[in-house]
Amino acid sequence: MTEDLLTPLDLAFWCLESPEHPMHLGALGVFAADSATAAQHAAELLAARSAAVSGLRIRIRAVWLPVGGAVREPAGDFSPQNHVHLAPATADFHGAAGRLMERPLARDRPPWEAHVLPHPDGTSFAVLFKFHHALADGLRALALAAGLMDPPPASPTTTAKEARRSEPAPEPTRGRRLPNLFDLPDAVRRHVGDAGRALDIGAAVVGANLVVRSSPALTARPTGTRRTAGVILDLDEVHHIRKTSGGTVNDVLLAVVAGALRRWLDERGDGSEGVAPRALIPVSRRRPRTSRPQGNQLSGYLIRLPVGDPDPLGRLRTVRTAMDRNKDAGTQRGAGAVALLADHVSPLGHRLGGPVVAQAARLLFDVLVTSVPLPSLGLKLAGCPLIEVYPFAPLAQGQSLAVAISTYRGHVHFGLVADGEAVPDLGRLARALQDEISELTEATAE
Repeated sequence: MTEDLLTPLDLAFWCLESPEHPMHLGALGVFAADSATAAQHAAELLAARSAAVSGLRIRIRAVWLPVGGAVREPAGDFSPQNHVHLAPATADFHGAAGRLMERPLARDRPPWEAHVLPHPDGTSFAVLFKFHHALADGLRALALAAGLMDPPPASPTTTAKEARRSEPAPEPTRGRRLPNLFDLPDAVRRHVGDAGRALDIGAAVVGANLVVRSSPALTARPTGTRRTAGVILDLDEVHHIRKTSGGTVNDVLLAVVAGALRRWLDERGDGSEGVAPRALIPVSRRRPRTSRPQGNQLSGYLIRLPVGDPDPLGRLRTVRTAMDRNKDAGTQRGAGAVALLADHVSPLGHRLGGPVVAQAARLLFDVLVTSVPLPSLGLKLAGCPLIEVYPFAPLAQGQSLAVAISTYRGHVHFGLVADGEAVPDLGRLARALQDEISELTEATAE
């Protein structure tokens, strides 16, 4: 593999990072262990298999041209021992995950890690994966992690190396060719259209920031600490609510988040009346077998979560209406499409402006709510089945909470990441999610 120039959005993620605000994705998988040595065996397998997955041997390096740019390139000195770590035994997987999520990834080697966390009783272990957002988006991170799992039973001869060969080959960006004169009219039209979309997005961002009330709990002063929590809901309950009230599974889950935030704010004494935090909902623009499997392909929707509405079904209707409006407008325009603006900034602009943009995140949205799809088939590591998986999203500067959601084998898994000092009661919010799905189920049964 040759050098591959980072796309503007990938470069933006690389430049937004600071020691207090690392820009890595995470996922905490919990496996049922069949022996006291299962965790150690899992760590050994992860180390051995990682050397055969090409995407895990890629580092990011700054280049002279374009000025401020960076490339992905193979790391000649790749060592699995720098990336796979066997941690001390712990019964508190989420406590350990929170402390590990605080630590930025090393920027001078492939930016990913896997931490194996044994349980003291030997009946389970967890693996925390961390991937820098400039290396992979959620779908790409999932593919990289899946390449380290056991091969499926249907293909016992399949290895991680063979899985790597099946990945679409990236097309390196070596430079810009001189334009064909006959292409210029089309090029001009494209640039004019891009400029128009950028203006639309900018105007929508300004409008989204007018007359909005959030909660100080969601935009507290950042401390750089991290805390994580996980919640599992029954997917059948979600489908029951969807079939009874209409909309999509995602609409129901967003309404659950809104209701849980209401409960949480009221219980901690902050109050939910009139609160309508802006939730950024990332939307993948990746197509299967695209030519650039590593690059982030993201846009998004922005909605105001109806936290202040006391009626659970009213909250669901509001969410459904807002999401329908976003879908009708598409992913190319609107305040949630801010990621597309990265294409209009030069590499040097990203390099110099990253710290400023990072500080502006709180002006764009109050909470991130993202969904990462998982395969329906059961995954195993060292022969041990994956029984729980909690995705974690990066926490933007000036924000206290990020929510990530994955559906796996009949259950919905919520992964919560929060500023450890601003949100010491993250467990209370996790319980509120469970209480909210129960209330919605009861409301739709009446």
